[in-house]
Amino acid sequence: MKQKTKGEQTGTFRDIAFAVKTLIQASPRFIFGGIVTMTAYWFFTAYVQEVLFLKKLLEIITEGGTFRDFMGLLLMFCVAALLAKGTDCLGDYFSSVGGKVVYKKLNEKIFRKAAEVDIECYENPEFYDVYKRATEILTDDIYHGVQFAVAEMVSGTFSGIFLIGYVATVDPKLLLILLSVAAVVAVQGRKNRLLYQRDREMTPNKRQKSYVQRVVFLRDYAKDMRTSDIYRVMQKRFHDAIDANRAVIGKYGPKLALFEVFAGVAAEVVPVVVTYSYAAYRFIVKRNLKVADFSVLMTAINNIKDVVRDVSGSFADLQERALYFRNLKQFLAYESHVVSGEREAGTLETLEFRNVTFTYPGAEKPSLQNVSLSITAGETVAVVGKNGAGKSTFVKLLLRFYDPDEGEILWNGVNLKEYDLASVRKQIGTVFQDYKVFALTVNENVLCRECENEQDRKDSEQAMRASGAYTKVSTLPNGADTVLTREFDDKGAGLSGGEQQKIAAARMFARPFALAVLDEPSSALDPIAEYKMYESLLKATENKTVVYISHRLSSAVLSDKIFVFDAGTVTESGTHDELTAKGGLYASMFAMQASAYRETGEEETS
Repeated sequence: MKQKTKGEQTGTFRDIAFAVKTLIQASPRFIFGGIVTMTAYWFFTAYVQEVLFLKKLLEIITEGGTFRDFMGLLLMFCVAALLAKGTDCLGDYFSSVGGKVVYKKLNEKIFRKAAEVDIECYENPEFYDVYKRATEILTDDIYHGVQFAVAEMVSGTFSGIFLIGYVATVDPKLLLILLSVAAVVAVQGRKNRLLYQRDREMTPNKRQKSYVQRVVFLRDYAKDMRTSDIYRVMQKRFHDAIDANRAVIGKYGPKLALFEVFAGVAAEVVPVVVTYSYAAYRFIVKRNLKVADFSVLMTAINNIKDVVRDVSGSFADLQERALYFRNLKQFLAYESHVVSGEREAGTLETLEFRNVTFTYPGAEKPSLQNVSLSITAGETVAVVGKNGAGKSTFVKLLLRFYDPDEGEILWNGVNLKEYDLASVRKQIGTVFQDYKVFALTVNENVLCRECENEQDRKDSEQAMRASGAYTKVSTLPNGADTVLTREFDDKGAGLSGGEQQKIAAARMFARPFALAVLDEPSSALDPIAEYKMYESLLKATENKTVVYISHRLSSAVLSDKIFVFDAGTVTESGTHDELTAKGGLYASMFAMQASAYRETGEEETS
């Protein structure tokens, strides 16, 4: 068997220390409660009841003790039992309350980190694997396993010391059976590393399986599932993931079974056979062992065997679960590439992209290349171009979801990297093309927080009027208190894509901003509704700086300045009249779209 290296041992103990430290920081009562509960049980059962009480009882019986002696012993036993039970209940209470706190704080820690990491992480499968493994400490009750293992190790060791002390007073030679512990611990450690490797190999398949399970039940995919053969493809992916994990289990199964058998023999069979044989030899052949000692010795050795088995097993379990905390540690140790500066971002006066080039991680060619443009406060700007021209990448860089590879972005003449990240994003109101509504009330969807008072309701209504959403919302059964989607409420409202997009747009108006960035804010609207929405947005953002991102040109006609993106570069800039007169890409796109709109209008009136 391959020996565990010193570095691996150090790493394991560091993992254990991190796991225990994390739980103590979350709730000291959680670990303390478990230790108290287990110690009360083990010490009373394994030592007081089955050794001390039994020994004294047998001595009373075999050595002519009185009934009064028996009653005194029984009274002491009852007092000890009550103390043990009271301590047990107290420990259970601490453990139960602490467990809820631990679950909450670990969730908060993971969610907070997930919200802080760079956007690029969510486009990286390796990150999702790390994230998935980190969350397993919650979904698989790993932290409860750590608590139980620590409690059992501490309580077992405490009780074991008293049991070993008793055995040593009878015959120290019997303590040699503890040598089998080393073999058990070594084997369990190797077994746990194999279990960890097995689970690590299974993680991508588990993610694939979870994805299919999630998608099949989501409303957004229901229509496609029922009108195409995509369900068969998804079903095959699901079965492939299961088959792949079965293969992984089969790969590790024989070794794990072998280790389990070896550990069982070393922990269970060897101590019993050796101890019983030796004690019987002294009692029957040598006749130098009293009846009380012989009977209690059997129980004590059996309890020592159980303690050793449980302590070594708990240590092995702790090693295994600490490996999962290693995943958490790895996840929490991630350092963002986008680092916040210290300067407070003031109200926007000028915004400039200066020779900006950017390539997505893993991509072969830049999404933006040598882009230069400038925007002045109060301007309404349209950034237009075909799909894939780099428009949304422009937005991601502006919001510092990513940083440029080359060049710089200047806010009031200062590099964006020098500003506090939150202060920059606080100045920018956004509406994204991949908007989402949540299974919350309309007010909560708009405010992005709980609606607590009448002023909040007024702010939400004003924001919805600005986005054009209020007309529809006012007709809902409970108005703005109606829950969106019917996932958790039978009386919830299912809005059309266009209405949902207006709800998403209302979020921008629900808070103050200096710069409005609307990334395809009308993608779910028809051309006429789109134009009306832009008129409403222009009115609502009067005296604000507005940047429209779109491959449709309704926004461009109403803008002060237009930047035309093509293949990651700015190929044209100017007003609508200037660019149509120029006869370039913008003029061609506008003519094609205008023709399509006219054809649509003719079809609707024919």
